[in-house]
Amino acid sequence: MRSSLVRLSNSHLIAGSIACLASQNLIAADSPDSLAPPIAQVHPFIVLAPFGKREDDYYWLRDDTRKSREMLDYLAAENAYTDAKLAPTKALQDKIYDELVGRIKQDDSSVPVFDHGYWYYRRFETGGQYPIFARRRGSMDAPEEIMLDGNAMAAGKDFFMIGDTEVSPDGQLLAYAEDDVGRRQYTLRIKNLATGEMLTDQVKDIEPNLVWSGDGKTVLYVEKDPVTLLSVRVRKHVLGDHSGHDTLAYEEHDHSYYLQLGKSKSEEIIFIQLASTLQSEWHYARADDPRLAFKVALARTPKHEYQLEHIGGEFVMRTNWHAHNFQLVRAPVAKIADHRAWQSLLPPREDRFIEDFEVFKDYVAVSERTDGLMKLHVHSWDGKKDFQIAADETSYAMHLSSTPGPESNTLRYTYTSLTTPRSTFAYDLASDQKTLLKREPVLGGFDQSNYVTEYLRAPAADGTLIPVTIAYRKGVTRDGTAPLYQYGYGSYGLSSDPEFRSNWVSLMDRGFVVAIAHVRGGEELGRSWYENGKLLKKRNTFTDFIDVTHYLVREKIVASDKVFAMGGSAGGLLIGAVANLAPQSYRGIVAHVPFVDVVTTMLDESIPLTTNEFDEWGNPKKHAYYDYMLSYSPYDNVRATAYPAMLVTTGLWDSQVQYYEPAKWVAKLRALKTDKNPLLFRINMEAGHGGKSGRFEKLHETATEYQFILDQLGMKD
Repeated sequence: MRSSLVRLSNSHLIAGSIACLASQNLIAADSPDSLAPPIAQVHPFIVLAPFGKREDDYYWLRDDTRKSREMLDYLAAENAYTDAKLAPTKALQDKIYDELVGRIKQDDSSVPVFDHGYWYYRRFETGGQYPIFARRRGSMDAPEEIMLDGNAMAAGKDFFMIGDTEVSPDGQLLAYAEDDVGRRQYTLRIKNLATGEMLTDQVKDIEPNLVWSGDGKTVLYVEKDPVTLLSVRVRKHVLGDHSGHDTLAYEEHDHSYYLQLGKSKSEEIIFIQLASTLQSEWHYARADDPRLAFKVALARTPKHEYQLEHIGGEFVMRTNWHAHNFQLVRAPVAKIADHRAWQSLLPPREDRFIEDFEVFKDYVAVSERTDGLMKLHVHSWDGKKDFQIAADETSYAMHLSSTPGPESNTLRYTYTSLTTPRSTFAYDLASDQKTLLKREPVLGGFDQSNYVTEYLRAPAADGTLIPVTIAYRKGVTRDGTAPLYQYGYGSYGLSSDPEFRSNWVSLMDRGFVVAIAHVRGGEELGRSWYENGKLLKKRNTFTDFIDVTHYLVREKIVASDKVFAMGGSAGGLLIGAVANLAPQSYRGIVAHVPFVDVVTTMLDESIPLTTNEFDEWGNPKKHAYYDYMLSYSPYDNVRATAYPAMLVTTGLWDSQVQYYEPAKWVAKLRALKTDKNPLLFRINMEAGHGGKSGRFEKLHETATEYQFILDQLGMKD
């Protein structure tokens, strides 16, 4: 009964918004079919560049204060228009939302992890939006100690997110980071776990990344620049001190680097990790050093990336020094910068990309990519064991899972595929036996045996074979009639692993084939796969995605007139470029928080993250990069042509892709496109890059997306 009242209330709000905005001539109030979309005003603005100037009619939509009445009215009009256009199929959205929620085990909990005498875990309560962080001393049968109750902390807030949670070495204090805006500007808080008291210590504008000193009296954090939001300084906060007295541990002056803190598995070393797109540099200090005096492990050199762990007086290092796809070496701590002291553990190979690793007393576990898939490799220090953990499916992903303490002989890892929910295993190195600790429950009648996944290779125009993972419900025939939902990303070397997404079941159950296009720009097939999808080869990312679509149509796996594409952030750039390059190949596209105004953003170093991105996209102050970026930037290449149906989303407080990029793109599309297909723009006014907080609130956004897609096909259910 309550949900019906909420829906009725929302309908009245929609109608009221439409009437109000119509009176301001932002939209025309009428039936949804004849409703006129908002038309943004044109205010010509010249964007200067070293190689010419460009006129930007919608630059006025940028307001860094986010208070401009004209801008806010336009965004409100877009939201009202979207609500009105989707209103006739609101029952479908509600049905999908109920399905998505219905697959969630609402009182679920994570697999407990034993650390320093306590079992730590997160759990949810029925109806709760946010996790509860808890622990039990010695045994899971011991009384529960609630460290943080996310639901109580989020009460009355439009947005809430908990970042790092770090328990002090003596187990008595909890340092954590929280964000109640959505702009990823976190606040450090500290709680006494013995008494439940909140300490007065508080530090604002930090990264959600914390580390305790060995004596448990100092918390290290990364300070953010309030304008560019770059991570620029590491500071030390001594308990009880005012944050204004926090001393500087490190400051980075090259703004192409990100900063992050970490502690070794041995807990003896604290790391400051600096990483740009192509270089890294690690600093280390003894956790028990009262001064926390950091030293450089290996000084940064061009195109050298490395990653450190510590065990038994040695560093274990993942490095691409003379190793295109990385290698694993070990050396004494004092000699890690001396290449002659390196002892090879896993040598470089062209057919293996080493992505991550975890060290233990007797062995090292490695996440490696071979044949485009993430697998796990185990190597014992004595060399007697060297093997990959076996899998049963043709397409899957394995990932290392947190296993505290270097003494363990049991490795934890997760296994998943498009049809297998995330499963956590414990692998015993002594017996070579694996034990399933937990498989994520999927309710609502889900039966894994009803679905099929395949790993295919689609030929690109240049002859390169593009991996593509598909999944569908048994009974879907290859006769060219099935609708397609295709996802892609392809940037920063981030691979799109074929991991289970319970939301996709709603599409598969309606006859969709779901697909992940593993396009160039990720690292599924190693470093070269990334290098051939960035900088002056970025267009490969876009054409690969289109070629995968054409392959699936040509092979009659899907219907040519029922193809939908989705991507977000840099994947939204992919979708925006695809819309310009091959609009006729798609029935509809969905672009979440899309990076679409590439040239203007990359010319402006005051915009958050711009300087970190030059190695990915290029610096437009250099002529070759300026011309190339201009050739594919979605905003700059909108033209008078027919576009597919489009749903675009953003968050007003987005720190990664500023809200005005998609806002300008939508405004320009409305002015130039020649079709009558719907173009809907949804702006979350209380959130940032990740959308709404709260596990159920996020599902409203997914339900809207699926409602939009199904409506284009005339599917009421």
